[in-house]
Amino acid sequence: MGVRLDFNERQEGFIMRYAHVCLHTFAYVLPPIAVSSEELELRLAPVYERLKLPVGRLEMMSGIRERRFWEPGTRPSQGAILAGKKVMDEAALAPSQIECLIFTSVSRDMMEPATASFVHHGLALSENCLLFDLSNACLGFLDGMVMLANMIELGQVKNGLLVAGETAEELVESTLAALLADMTLTRKTIKPAFASLTIGSGAVALYMCRAEAEERRPRLIHGAWRANTRHSDLCQGSQQGDATTLMNTDSEELMRRGVETAWMTWQAFGAEPGWQAADIDRFFCHQVGSAHARMLFDSLGLPPEKNFETLALLGNVGSVSAPITLAMAIEQKEFGPGQRGAILGIGSGINCLMLGVDWGKQ
Repeated sequence: MGVRLDFNERQEGFIMRYAHVCLHTFAYVLPPIAVSSEELELRLAPVYERLKLPVGRLEMMSGIRERRFWEPGTRPSQGAILAGKKVMDEAALAPSQIECLIFTSVSRDMMEPATASFVHHGLALSENCLLFDLSNACLGFLDGMVMLANMIELGQVKNGLLVAGETAEELVESTLAALLADMTLTRKTIKPAFASLTIGSGAVALYMCRAEAEERRPRLIHGAWRANTRHSDLCQGSQQGDATTLMNTDSEELMRRGVETAWMTWQAFGAEPGWQAADIDRFFCHQVGSAHARMLFDSLGLPPEKNFETLALLGNVGSVSAPITLAMAIEQKEFGPGQRGAILGIGSGINCLMLGVDWGKQ
């Protein structure tokens, strides 16, 4: 049975359904350096004093107490390799067994070659392993799950490894330097830079395979998506001058339009029998900020107590955010056998993808 794509006229969107896709093993790696929001604000003391901004504003606005950073010079592939090795160890996999490798981060080692090639070499995978990069802002890992699930359903591969390694250090440092150097800043013009200070680093990996007849691990069941690209100007990152990365984000409008897109996606996702809010035990979201989470759950009519969060300790970890949140929920036994979970992903662009995970009883 191949993957089914059904057009639902009432909801005007596509629904993906899967029958044989197992989310076998997750693993994640947290960078060694914890940096609090207060520490970042102390570095911005001259700006805060000039604009009369209260210390604590960053945590109050975002809900983020700290985020993690790698040691200087760490490449995205290095974090991804660490997470990949951890998955392979936990799943007792030999490198020769992996049939597909997809690297899904916003961050990448360089423009060419694909960062997946460095991860492939670092994990000593087979020359018969299909490998490529897949990038779609913060939605990349979830898109990778869909791509790999399709190949598994179609019988093109029996398994595959998804990896993501985000490196926030350069963006945060560039943002701090730019704010300190700009004497024309006002309370209004500083706002687009604050989103960059919520970003954190991290790595996650997932081994997916064809599900056994009596599978006792989580299974990918269905998904829905929506594009709202007329708002692709609300969050843009680019290199400036000497390859310094900076981002410009209209956080308030991005939040509104992102939730708007999520609402449209949820209409299709939740219309599937057995996947309404009351049927779902846990939600795992892309972690942006506390205000975003409140607006999202209020607008979609979802119970906030079902939302498993990592935001306060990890910040926004790009493509790593949603999967690392699910991985930590499994590790902490907040999501387990007999439960259903929904991954709610939103990426700048704006794109939204929601995936349903069912963990059958053991």
